[in-house]
Amino acid sequence: MRAAPSLLAASLTLAACAPATPDRPATGALACARFGARPGIEISLLFGLTRPDGRPVTDAQWHDFLARSVTPRFPDGLSVFQASGQWRDRTSQQITSEPSRIVWIAAEADTPDLATRLDAIRADYRHAFQQQSIGLVIHPNCQTF
Repeated sequence: MRAAPSLLAASLTLAACAPATPDRPATGALACARFGARPGIEISLLFGLTRPDGRPVTDAQWHDFLARSVTPRFPDGLSVFQASGQWRDRTSQQITSEPSRIVWIAAEADTPDLATRLDAIRADYRHAFQQQSIGLVIHPNCQTF
């Protein structure tokens, strides 16, 4: 439960740190500087928990994957959310709902091997659980901890 206040504080800080645009100069950067924040990237990884044959990815399998593949690549911290996902099968075009997990990571913007680490996590999960894809959503932001 201790992570909830930190997550809320980070969310409020991130909301104030919108990137500058030509019609709105660095007001976001000014707000971030006020909080002592620095440029960062907000990453969401979206994992379905149902295999193509209908078998679930069990809690034990999920926790093993998280410990083996995700945590070593992001040891400074992350958050995991339980969700209910919906997606369209690429082959059958059928819309399916399934339990899912969202892994949320706040990373420094200038991390040189970030794409390599994310690609490895996604490939590990696709291979281990026969998934068509693992969603990846990235937003630039400002962050401080």
